[in-house]
Amino acid sequence: MKATVRLTWVLALLLLGAASPVRGQDRRDIQLGDDIARSVNTYTRLTIFDDIGASIDNGVVTLTGKVTMPYKKTDLERRVTKNDGVRSVRNEIGVLPVSQYDDEIRYRVARAIYGNSSFWTYASMANPPIHIIVEGGHVTLAGVVNSNVERMLARSLASGLGELSVTNALRTDAEAKSN
Repeated sequence: MKATVRLTWVLALLLLGAASPVRGQDRRDIQLGDDIARSVNTYTRLTIFDDIGASIDNGVVTLTGKVTMPYKKTDLERRVTKNDGVRSVRNEIGVLPVSQYDDEIRYRVARAIYGNSSFWTYASMANPPIHIIVEGGHVTLAGVVNSNVERMLARSLASGLGELSVTNALRTDAEAKSN
């Protein structure tokens, strides 16, 4: 069984996969997923402008997502490798290009979303759950929100701020738990 983890580094570990009975190796992968989530969640240099995912198959960890700086990719791989049970790490994390245009869009979208009273609870969290990935002027919203209304509101707030497109990859809490 392959365990997949979406690490929004603030939320609980989300394990995706078949709903089959848990076997010995599966249990080790699930425990390893918890350990990896903890390693990523406690990495203090991740921001709302980064998004990390991981899948685990018999101790082989594949890291995915996007980060704003190259050192984050390297640091995350090092942190994950230190977990007991990790046989190897495939680091497929992408590094977003340096762009003043993208930076301006990131900050505009972050202010629009987290400055809205509907998202103040999220904004006050140590690690807010909505991640804003901007690459070449294209915005992707990732993470988990409480409801479909919040998902749609976040997408609406992220639009019309100079971006070329907005992709809404936000999931509701219920959707995240059911996967």
